[in-house]
Amino acid sequence: MTIDTKDLLNSILASFDRMSYIKSDEVPTIDLYMDQVTTFMDERLKKSTRYQGEEKLMTKTMINNYAKNDVIPPPVRKKYNKEHILVLIMVYYFKSILQISDIKELMDPIIAKFFDNRNGFAIEDVYDEIFANMDEDIARVRDEIVADYNSAMTSFEDAPDQDKDYLKLYSFVCKLGCDVFVRKLLIEKIVDSLREQSEAAEPKTGKSKDKDNKYDVNVEKKSKK
Repeated sequence: MTIDTKDLLNSILASFDRMSYIKSDEVPTIDLYMDQVTTFMDERLKKSTRYQGEEKLMTKTMINNYAKNDVIPPPVRKKYNKEHILVLIMVYYFKSILQISDIKELMDPIIAKFFDNRNGFAIEDVYDEIFANMDEDIARVRDEIVADYNSAMTSFEDAPDQDKDYLKLYSFVCKLGCDVFVRKLLIEKIVDSLREQSEAAEPKTGKSKDKDNKYDVNVEKKSKK
């Protein structure tokens, strides 16, 4: 199997150059209806998808379930303001790696303290601070990927010639996967720690919580008989 791994890497690195994020001053200041929200998200974040233009980044069902399960604040008279959209963007980046319950655990304090805070530090300030160093962060990740690639290309030197290209590519994927696995595990540990602190601070009610399904937007509640 012959694989042009160098061409593949160049294609990956080129995608970094096209990667961008939505700046807070680019978010509409007028309140939007659901269709307008999904259209805005699709148009502005489509470059971050695997199949551009072929999948909805945020569906109506997703957003309704996020609001229903308190992952985002509910709309006001069926409209979403600028702060709603900023929260949705942050949720979008989390949703591919974290469970909904974990996203809620992370976002709860942010929403409680900074959403609709007109007299101090607000959601927009949080958003701007998080994304302030995005270009530097992407450049750092880009360098790490190049280092992983170069390392992978020196592996499997003793493998059969006809298998070397694929095995080197497989080594590259494994290095990337290891990085994702470790970082995801670290995030989950942080979320679990936050959840333990939150539960310890709650008054004892004697009622158990369904941790697995409470915020899972994909789980349908059984109808009462």
